[in-house]
Amino acid sequence: MSYQLAKPFLFLLDAEKAHAAAFNGLHALHSLGFLRSFTPTVVDCPVSVMGLDFPNPVGLAAGLDKNGDHIDAMAELGFGFLEIGTITPRPQSGNPKPRLFRLVEAEGIINRMGFNNDGVDKLIENVKNSNYQGILGINIGKNADTPIENAVDDYLICLDKAYQHASYIAVNISSPNTKNLRQLQGADELGRLLKALKQKQTELADRHGRYVPLALKIAPDLDSNQVQDIAERLVASGIDGVIASNTTLSRVGVEHLKHGQEAGGLSGAPVRAKSTKVIRDLAEALDGALPIIGVGGIFKGEHAVEKIRAGASLVQVYSGLIYEGPQLVSDCAEAIAAM
Repeated sequence: MSYQLAKPFLFLLDAEKAHAAAFNGLHALHSLGFLRSFTPTVVDCPVSVMGLDFPNPVGLAAGLDKNGDHIDAMAELGFGFLEIGTITPRPQSGNPKPRLFRLVEAEGIINRMGFNNDGVDKLIENVKNSNYQGILGINIGKNADTPIENAVDDYLICLDKAYQHASYIAVNISSPNTKNLRQLQGADELGRLLKALKQKQTELADRHGRYVPLALKIAPDLDSNQVQDIAERLVASGIDGVIASNTTLSRVGVEHLKHGQEAGGLSGAPVRAKSTKVIRDLAEALDGALPIIGVGGIFKGEHAVEKIRAGASLVQVYSGLIYEGPQLVSDCAEAIAAM
C-alpha cells in the first residue's frame, strides 16, 4: 500500500532518477529498522534447484541492484533469492543518458543502460559488507570495449573473482545493449564459452572446496530451432541452469507509444508471452535435464504460475516490481504455493 502511494510521485521523475530515489527510500527505511513493517509477509514455499535450497521460488532479477549496493534492504522484501549485477571486470559508465524509459500504457520499460557498473571488485566489497545469508546470484558480463573475440576472458575474470562469494553465477550473453554480445548465443561462440566456463568452474570448485552452479541467461528473440540448439549445448557442456529470458528487441504492440521507438531492450508486460514461449520450448528441449529460471512480464501471481507451468522451477521479477511494488513478491509466492 505504501508503495502505491509513493508510485505517482516516483513516476513524475525521470526513470533513472526515480530508480535512485526508490533505492534511497528503501535504504533509509532499512537503516532505521522500519522496512519490515512496510513489507508483506511472504509464505514459505521451499524448493531445491541447482543443488540449492530456496525458501521460496521468487527472486529479484539482475539489473535492479547492479553493484550490490542494497542487498540487505532488498532481502527484507521477502525474496527467495537475489541476483545482482550485471557486473564487468572493469568499471564502466554505460551508455549516454537518457537511457531508461517507461512505457506506462503498456506496463513496459525500455533500457539501453549498457552494463553501467562499478566493476567486479566493488561488487565483491559490497557483498562482503552485507549481512545477507540467503541465496545470492552474481550476474557477469563483458566490458563494452572488450572485442567480442576476447569476451571469454572477461567472463573468466568475473567468474574467478565472484565465485567464492556467490550461491550461483549467472552468465549474461543476451543483453541487447552491448555491441555484438548476443553473437555469443551462436553455435560456435557458445560452445567455446561454455567449455571455458566449465573448465574454470571445475578449477574453482577444487580451489575453494565448494561447487557453485552456473546458469546461462538467454534472449527471448530466439526461434524454436535456436532454443533447441542452445538446450543441446547446455546439456552437453554440463551447465547447471538457464535463465529465460532477457529483454526483447521487438516493438510489436508498443511502436505507437511515447518512447516506443527508443533503442534498447524492452521488458515488462510486452515481453511476457515471448519469454513464456521460450521457457516452454526450453522445457521441451531439455526434458528435465536442467532447471529453468523464468523471468519476463510477471506482474501478478498468476503470471508467476504461468511461468512455472511452462517449465520454470524458479521465477524472477524486475519491471513488475517497478509497477506493482513489494506486494508482488508475496503475491507470486502465494500463488505458486497454492498450485
